[in-house]
Amino acid sequence: MTKESAEFVIYIINFLAHSLKKYPSEIYKVLESTNCINEYLVPFYDVLHTMGTEMIAEDVKKFVKNRGSSL
Repeated sequence: MTKESAEFVIYIINFLAHSLKKYPSEIYKVLESTNCINEYLVPFYDVLHTMGTEMIAEDVKKFVKNRGSSL
């Protein structure tokens, strides 16, 4: 994970936490348990960071849902 992709992951976690009125630690636990960070956010950082934050948040929610969890 590069510094840029790590900052991106932190940004997305904080955005989701704020928009869902949850603690960042709660969001992190779900993303980590569904492998969203290692299988989606980091590998596709090059493309994702060019997209709008709301669009990424919706994609993350879908990813998590497809893994049988929710935010």
